[in-house]
Amino acid sequence: MQQIINFLIRNKNFLLFLLLFSISIVFTIQSHSYHKSKFINSANFLTGGVYNSVNNISDYFNLRSQNNLLSEENRHLKSLLYNQATKDSVYIDSLSFNDKYRFTSANIIKNSYALPDNVLLLNKGKNDSVFEDFGVITSKGILGIVNKTSKNFATVISILNTTSNISAKLKKTNHYGSLKWNGKNPRITQLVDIPKIANFKTGDTIVTSGLSSIFPKGVPIGTVNDFKLDNTENYYEINVLLFNDMTNIEHVYIIKNINLPEIKNLLNGISNE
Repeated sequence: MQQIINFLIRNKNFLLFLLLFSISIVFTIQSHSYHKSKFINSANFLTGGVYNSVNNISDYFNLRSQNNLLSEENRHLKSLLYNQATKDSVYIDSLSFNDKYRFTSANIIKNSYALPDNVLLLNKGKNDSVFEDFGVITSKGILGIVNKTSKNFATVISILNTTSNISAKLKKTNHYGSLKWNGKNPRITQLVDIPKIANFKTGDTIVTSGLSSIFPKGVPIGTVNDFKLDNTENYYEINVLLFNDMTNIEHVYIIKNINLPEIKNLLNGISNE
């Protein structure tokens, strides 16, 4: 203990300099958007490289299960091509979406689901024409929205994030509301602001509404697990059982709306008037 104290005394000037230098860097990053953006991109590059290496090792020991998963997915996609899909299928047929959407495959190299604000890391970035506000789905349903990108990686705000807010609807009645998460169960999210006049029951399907420029209309989300009226007794709060097991996802698809830049420019022009 005495040696530690002596070391601190001998090097107090240098340690004080390091402390003040670190504080100045933090303040600089926080107060300047340019520096903050560069810091985030650099952090994504460094952490992305580490997680990508770890993910490659994990993939090697997990090849059998992943091959089985891909084989099953390919089998189902072929059945969609040659046979009429059932109405209750929870698999996504990208052919049903019109030409304004483009799909890019990617892998998750870091997945979190136990935090209030979960973020995913993908192995695709700007070099793959992946940018902010692109939607991310799996073969079974919605996953989240791209938040930040570097050259080779992208972070995704998961639907298991308390800041996430996605327009969704009851597939049966077309009544729509906002899909949020209360931070509790990773298998269940909440659909709020569904009007009291909506006629639905447990087990009904929840899909994306198509009212945003990020996700196509009709991407599966989950089913009604249970529901109750809110404090005003005018709207329902629905617990949605997700089709995706958010704790065990690797292969995803990134959705690009080719009209997104035009829509953003139009909305920005309206807000600036």
